[in-house]
Amino acid sequence: MINYKNLQSVFLWYFLFAFTGCMYYSMAGSIPSHINSIAIPIVENQTAEFGMSESVTENLLSKFNEENILRVTDEEQATSVLRGIITRVSDAPYTFTKQEAVTEYRFTVHMNVEWYDVRDDKVLMKKNFSGWGAYGLSGDISTDGIDNDGDGLIDGDDNDEFGDPREFATSVAVIKIAEDVLNEIMTSW
Repeated sequence: MINYKNLQSVFLWYFLFAFTGCMYYSMAGSIPSHINSIAIPIVENQTAEFGMSESVTENLLSKFNEENILRVTDEEQATSVLRGIITRVSDAPYTFTKQEAVTEYRFTVHMNVEWYDVRDDKVLMKKNFSGWGAYGLSGDISTDGIDNDGDGLIDGDDNDEFGDPREFATSVAVIKIAEDVLNEIMTSW
């Protein structure tokens, strides 16, 4: 014989758990309601790598404009500010042949990022990010046998691998940082 009283209790607990779990999930994924805009001042570059400030800043602006989660504006009008500091750039050998000859280099950019709430005068996020791109010495990244941008595609199968190897790796590293910063803001709020 089925005990309906116990069955009702189970359904009630299940309903409460499901409802509060959904409510928690929806609240965890939202930016504070008073924040509707973001300022992204030029990123500070503490390295000797030329043009990194501009490149990183342009990619951050591009990603935020593309995703349109916050209106990008100047600091005087913004409800939040995203500041970044490029702390280190490395360009080091990554893979070798059996004879210990370098076949692939990895260009990596390291950056500290802080997202600041202007109204409440508090830091919403403070985190370190890094992005990398790979390149070989062949001079032609469309035939170097390397997955230069980490997307799982190589050479002829990857239609965006072309240009100067080191410049391409630099661009990939900077794009990855911009994507990671945007994803962090979208998923942590």
